[in-house]
Formats: sequence, C-alpha cells, structure tokens
Amino acid sequence: MARIFKINDNDNVAVALEMIEKGYIENGITAIEDIPFGHKIALFDIEKGENVIKYGNPIGHAKCDIKKGNHIHSHNLETNLSSVIDYEFFKDNQYIPEKSDLKINAFKRKNGKIGIRNEIWIIPTVGCVNKTCEQLAIRANQILKSERSDPKLGTQNSELGTFFDGVFAYTHPFGCSQLDEDLENTQKILAALVNHPNAGGVLVVSLGCENNNLKEFEPFLGDYDSSRIKFLVTQNAGDELEEGLKLIEEIYNEIRNDEREEVGIENLVVGYKCGGSDAFSGITANALCGRVNERLTGAGASTILTEVPEMFGAEHLLMKRAKNREVFQKTVNMINGFKNYYFSHGKECYENPSPGNKEGGITTLEEKSLGCVQKGGKAVVCDVLSYGEHCKTSGLNLLTGVGNDIVSTTNLTAAGAHIILFTTGRGTPLGAPVPTIKISSNTNLFERKPNWIDFNAGELINNPDFNKFSDELLNLIVLTANGKKTKNEENGIKDISIFKDGVIL
Repeated sequence: MARIFKINDNDNVAVALEMIEKGYIENGITAIEDIPFGHKIALFDIEKGENVIKYGNPIGHAKCDIKKGNHIHSHNLETNLSSVIDYEFFKDNQYIPEKSDLKINAFKRKNGKIGIRNEIWIIPTVGCVNKTCEQLAIRANQILKSERSDPKLGTQNSELGTFFDGVFAYTHPFGCSQLDEDLENTQKILAALVNHPNAGGVLVVSLGCENNNLKEFEPFLGDYDSSRIKFLVTQNAGDELEEGLKLIEEIYNEIRNDEREEVGIENLVVGYKCGGSDAFSGITANALCGRVNERLTGAGASTILTEVPEMFGAEHLLMKRAKNREVFQKTVNMINGFKNYYFSHGKECYENPSPGNKEGGITTLEEKSLGCVQKGGKAVVCDVLSYGEHCKTSGLNLLTGVGNDIVSTTNLTAAGAHIILFTTGRGTPLGAPVPTIKISSNTNLFERKPNWIDFNAGELINNPDFNKFSDELLNLIVLTANGKKTKNEENGIKDISIFKDGVIL
C-alpha cells in the first residue's frame, strides 16, 4: 500500500500517509530523513526561493535548498503572504440550481423560514444575568420533562424526533461596558439568535440597567412573533425565576402543537467550519464537504463558508467563482478589510497556523487556506455577508468573520445555518446552538473519540470513493435535519461567543 500521497499532478510535495522512516523508497523517492505522519516530503529538488506546490498552488517558498526526499516544514518553508493585494475580476459565473427530489421534515415558521429543531432558547442581553438564565433552563427542563414523556405529546414519529427538543441558555460576558461597534456586534448576534428558526420560542432576559437594555436591544429584532418571544427584566421582577418559568410555560404552550412537515432541501442552510486541522483535512474531510456543498447548492440550498483569515492565500480561487463583478468586489473588500484589521493591531496577516495545525503537518497559512476552501467545492460564490448578517441568497455565501472556533460557529448560527459541518483532524467536543456534525479527517481520530465525531472522512485515504461518501454524508445531513441528534447535542455541548475588538469600560 502506498505510504505517500500526491494531491495534484503539479505538486512538488507529497503527504506522508503514515510515519515514514529514513531510507524508505516509493516510486523513486527515497526519504533522506524521517517524515512524520501527515507531513510533507519533497518529490524533487527545490531551490532556495522556489515555490513549494501543494493542491496545485504555492503554499510558500523554500527558505533554503531542499533535496528530493527531504522533510518539508517550518524549518525550510516560508509563507509568500504579505500585504493588501489588487485583484482583477475574472468573469461572471452562472448559477442556476436544478429541481431536486431531496426532502427534509422541518417546522414551518410564520415568517416563511423553517426550523429543524423546536427548542426554547434563553438569551441574556448582558452577562450579569448568565446564572439566572442557566438556572431557568435547568428548572424548566425538569418541569417539562414529565410532559415531554407523555405519549400524547412525545415522539410524533421515531424517525423524525420529538416535537420539542428542550430549553437551552446561551450565556456570554458582554452587553455592558461596550462601545460603538463592539456593542452593535453583540446586539446583532444576539438578535440573530433570538430570530433563529431552530428556536420555536425565546425568552430574552435583561438585567435592566445595562447598555444593551431592552429599549436599546428590541429595535434590532425587527418584526417578531410576540407569542413566541418573551422578555424578562430581572430588576423589575419580584422573583425572577418564578416569573421566568411562567414565561417559558407560555412559550411552551404556544409551540407544543408544532409538527414537522415535508419541505424541499432548498430550504436548508448549511454552515461550514474546520477546527484543529491536520494535513489530511484538505484531502479528505474538507474535500468531501466540498462535494456535498456542490450538491446542496446545485439543489438550491444555501451554504455558508467563513473563517476569512483562513482564506488568505486561497482567496483567488473563490474570486474566480464569484457570480458577478459585484460579488467579486465584495469578496475583495472582505479579504483586504480583514488584512487591514490585522495591520491596525500591528499584526501580520499570516500569524497562523496554530501549534496543533503545525504538529499535524500544516506549515503555512496558504497551505491551511488551500485546504480550508476545499469545503466550498466548485460552487459559485453568490453573496458575501457581513458579521451578524443573515443569509438570504441560495448558493455559496462567504461570511465575514474570524477563524476562532466558538466565535465562528456562533457567527454561522447567527447567519441562519440550521446545521454546521465541522471538520477536524485534531478533535474537539465543541458544539454550536445548532446541530454540529463533526467530521474527522483521519480514522485514528474517529476511533479515539467516537463520543465527539459523527462521521469519518478518514476512510477516503484508502478508499477515495467520493461519490459513496458524499451520499453517506448527505444522508446524515437529511437525518439530522429530520431530528437525529448529533454528538454535541447528545453531550449537551452548545456554546456561543461574540467577536470583540475594542475596549471594555
């Protein structure tokens, strides 16, 4: 069996599929030093200053002469990334989705959106009431547990989950002592969560004196269903827990008759995220997500790709697929705007990958980015969203945001993702407020952490049948939309975090 893998015919490196010992020979390549699992081996002599090619694109340049069979990593490879770039528009790309027979069973909301869960969310306007929100969720779940077990109110269909999926509090430390854009970002993200269709109802909990008090926050909600969104100001309540539970009961009585209905797959919004990548992420898990992305967008569904810093070095591939000049320019503004964000803080835009990424074999940000954008497949880029903006366009959307896992998954949730496909080579228990399908890039991780991982893309290393595995992953997405719980849901791991840039008073 082959132990090294060349991704693209134009590459001058290959990836070690297992630990390669010095002296190992394969296809005329002799390892002249040990090559760790997932790391790169030189297929040719590479001169100092010459580009190192992986995925058919440069991932940096040689810092010194590299011999055929050498281990290539941070000791001899350096990034090509620098400052803001002037990009040229390539061409328009036509996006015409086709009618699909794929169906899911979801909850139809009054505003025309669908939800794939019917939960009650408790959203604090400020961190001061976090513990109150957590206590409300615990007590409400205890009270409603007996009603949820009532056969008349429980499972409608064993394949479709229950009509009600529980009460969840999403705490955060913000909402007060914030200024300007930071406060507005907090308000936009929290409002987007309140309006998320996976929440059948929401209790918004305020302290009363915070910057983000209800008078300031409510305008961000727009038109909302007052029968399903309730408000509690704890400073005005006698017993805030007692009053909060009454409001939750009112919400529960409103949603208890909700039922799933069959709708087309084009109603689904799927977010994409990678965290703790390794050298196989771009070859297996991300590449598989790309195939599924093409199938979803081809059927008229909406998909969202974020982590702008992990597009640096691969952004040209996304720009070439922009639907038109307007989308191209929005992509340019997003990329260069994010670079300027780093420069404004005195940082280089390529201070990445993380230590875990490097240990897994990723050397430069270009290498990480080229693997990261594989999640977009060849889908046409139809829109670019700002931070906290809701997705409204079918096809592939790019979402402005950082790469940090919790901030990123919260951003995807706020943008309207019903499900997040989260690829990982290192593993993480993290989960968003929405079902988070964890996809391992290697089989070792899947076997070590079965309590974290929902799907193993590592099998593609030995069996590169993308059609087979994309069918299986798409089927898992449909089952999850229909009510099947993901590992993060089973483990009760559902967190949020909000982007912060400025000072705190």
